[in-house]
Order: sequence, then structure tokens, then C-alpha cells
Amino acid sequence: MRRKPRILTVLLLSNLVLLGLPLGGLWLLRLYESALVRQTETELVAQAAVLAAAFRLEWRGPEAAPTPRAPLAPRPAGLDLARDPVRPLAPAAQPGPPPEPRAAAAGARLGPVLVETQRITLAGIRLLDRQGVVVATSREELGLSLAAMEEVQAALAGRATSSLRARRVDADQPRGAASLSRGAALRVVVTQPVEEAGQVIGAVLLSRTPPGIDQTIYNNRHAFGGLALALLLAAGLLAAFTAYAVSRPIQAVTARARAVAAGQRQPPGRVRRSAVREADELSAAIQAMAATLEQRADYIRGFATEVSHEFKTPLAGLRGALELLQDHAASMAPAERDRFLAQAAGDVDRLDRLVRRLLELARAEAPLPQSPARCTLEPVVEAAAAPFPSLRWHLQNAEPAPPLAMPAEALRAALACLFENTLQHAGPGATCRLSWQAEEGWLALTVADDGRGISPGNAPRIFDRFFTTARETGGTGLGLTIARSRLEATGGSLTLLPDRPGAAFLLRLPRA
Repeated sequence: MRRKPRILTVLLLSNLVLLGLPLGGLWLLRLYESALVRQTETELVAQAAVLAAAFRLEWRGPEAAPTPRAPLAPRPAGLDLARDPVRPLAPAAQPGPPPEPRAAAAGARLGPVLVETQRITLAGIRLLDRQGVVVATSREELGLSLAAMEEVQAALAGRATSSLRARRVDADQPRGAASLSRGAALRVVVTQPVEEAGQVIGAVLLSRTPPGIDQTIYNNRHAFGGLALALLLAAGLLAAFTAYAVSRPIQAVTARARAVAAGQRQPPGRVRRSAVREADELSAAIQAMAATLEQRADYIRGFATEVSHEFKTPLAGLRGALELLQDHAASMAPAERDRFLAQAAGDVDRLDRLVRRLLELARAEAPLPQSPARCTLEPVVEAAAAPFPSLRWHLQNAEPAPPLAMPAEALRAALACLFENTLQHAGPGATCRLSWQAEEGWLALTVADDGRGISPGNAPRIFDRFFTTARETGGTGLGLTIARSRLEATGGSLTLLPDRPGAAFLLRLPRA
């Protein structure tokens, strides 16, 4: 039961999962936007490689000898919205020196290709000579210089680059509507150097805005709708699990408590376990309470039956004696009248003893809370034997017994019950021997008499209420029951020692 989570843990985990679902969705959208950026970069890198090869061939001319095949040099996409900075707007093209003739001729032949390519790919394309002057473009910067751009400078130095730059947005166009990670629109800028015989002869500059999240979501609305349904289903399953783990066991415990309150007897079978610790603890507590109430009810029914049976005999005798005296007292002889009066007085005495014993039993079985107490064995034994002068007793241990962790009155009352029981069964002049042995945390006290002992048939019943074989000598059958209840109320115990001469009892008393 201790390994199960508490209700607080289940609710906390459920709330964390519910909180993590939308946060996880935003995180996935952020990753997806980065994937869109890398996809755009990959497309631009492929276009740049094709255009760089075409520009180099046009620059060399048809009469040039073919160059040997270069080794493979793949260029993977590496842009990341979470890691790479967004540079400001690219500087405007400026007037520059005249373009190189060979580069300008190659650009003139490739210009129509760039226009047709942009119509399909929507990318801005420029071909630059080694000075950074635009020799072919899909726009209107032809003949202007872009040498001020960092990306162009790197490409003319022989380094291919990929970067993110802010894009100029029109005033009537909503800002940031297509980007969940950035507050402004973006453009992916890719540059590719064009080399010939180990020399940079120009560069290819491409730029394009990546697809927006809103556009991508709309294009994939069916897939995202399925994802939303999956999230709703996960939330529903989580709510159902919480109800199963928390609500169902509490409802079962509530139903069991109502049945107990209605007086129904609960079956002793195993209660169905739940997923949380508190529900199991509550169910176990309700089951223990129901068992205790049923035991108390059985005890009260049995006790009422036994008390009515014990009171019935003396009351019937007292009633018969009083009726005879009432009807025939005048005609009775004095001796006969005295005999009936003595019989009535004896029944009254027996009722008085039963009432006193029942009060002692009630106090023993329902003791009041007591503070921790200590006592010593020897003076308690003397106080318990004082009311019985005809009883001979002696403590066989010469050394003093260790102190006990129990009230002296509880031990005195228990020993007094045993001494009185000895006189009732063994008769006046009986001898009672006491001896003790120290154990770890306990003191084992043996109380034995020299009477005729307890027969094997009566031994299992001697602690039952109202069971006695000395009813004619005033026995009520409650002495041993009271003694055992007194000791158990203080943490001790009382048991019969079989196969001993006389009656022998073992008292286990807690040591201080």
C-alpha cells in the first residue's frame, strides 16, 4: 500500500500532463517551423548548385576544354530558428564598377533562365561577378553592386553561407501572422561561390521566404485535425484514469460506509484495491471499523444473554421466597420463615456480587486513558493479598523484581482476582506460590496454588464470562475475565499454564 501514489501525486501528474499538452503542441509547431526553414534552405542550396554550374559553364564558353570531375561535397541544411540570429534587412544595392565582360556575357545568356526559374520557385536570384556586381537577376538590380552584404563577401571569399534576414513587409500586410517563433517575417538567404581552376569567378545569391505556419497548417489541415482529436482523446483518457484512480474507490468506500451505518453485516472478503494509497487506507479503516462494530454488537448480544441468564436464577428464587412469605408468613414456623428469609438474603447477596463484578468488568474492558506509570512487584503483591487473610502466599525469588511499566492499581486488581479465585476453588488455607523471571522487555510472573487444579474439559472455558465451578461458594465466573482484561489494558497478558499441579497462571508484565 505504501508504494502506491497519493491522491495529490495523481492530481499533480494529471495537471502537469494537461499543461504539457498545449506546451508540447507549441514546441512541436516551433520545431515544424524550423523544419520549414531548413526545407527552404535545402531547396535554395539545390538551385544555387545548379545555377553555379550553369554560370561556370557559360563563363568558360563552349570552346573550353572539359574540367575533371570534382570530388563529392554535399552541403546539408543547418539553419535553426532557435539558434541562428536573424539579421536585419539586407543593404540596398549600390552603384558599382562595370561588370567583368565574361561574367556579364554569361549573365546575359542566363537571365531568361532566372526569370523562368523564379516563376516556379518564387526565389529571388542574382548572379554576381567576382566584384559583387549583379550580372543576371530575376529582379531589377542588374548592374548594381551587392558587395556590402556579408553573405556576398563570404561567397566571394570562397565560403558558401546560409542565413536568416528580416523581410520588408508592406504596411497593409499583417506582421507576424505567419511566424510563431519570430515577431517579423523572415527570408532565407543562401550564397554559393562559383569557382574555376581554384579561383572565385562569381557567386550565386538566392533568397526566399519560407512557407508560413498558417499556410502549412491549412494545407495539412486534415493531419492537424487528427492531431487535435488525438490530444482531446488523450485528455479524455487522462480524466477517465483520474476518475478510475480517485473517484471510483471513494464511491466504493462511501457505499460500504453507508451499508455499515444501515446496520448491514459486511462480508469478510478482500476489498477491491484502488490505484491510490489514501483510498486503500480509507477502505481498510472502514473495513476495520465495520469489523469492530460487528464484534461490539456480537459482544453486547452475548453479554445481554449471559447477564439475563445469571440474573434470572437469583431473581426467580427471590421472587418465590417473597411470594411464600407474603402468602404464608403468618402460618409459618419461625424456623421455616427464617430459612426463606435467609434464602432471599443469599439471592440479594449474589445479585450484589454480580453487579459489583459487572462494574469491575466494564471498567477493565473499557479503561480510562492513563499517563505512563511505574510500580514495584513486591508491595503490590502484599496489597493484593491483604483482603484475604486466610490465604497463605510467598514470593519465591529472593532478589527484588525489576520495576514494571504499569499502574499499581491494575496489577493489584488482577492479582486480587486470582487470589480470590484460589480461595473459592482451593478453599481456606490454600497456598499460593509466586515466582518471576526477567525477560527482554517483560517480567514473566507465575502464580500457582495447591488446589485440585483445572480439568482438561474446563480449561478452554475458564476465561469465558460467567463460567464457574464454584457457584455455591459465591463464584460469579467473572474473576479471571476481569484479571485478564486488567492486564491487557496495560499491555500485559494472562494465560493458563497447562500440565501443572493445581492451577497455574502466567502473567506477562511490561518492564519499565
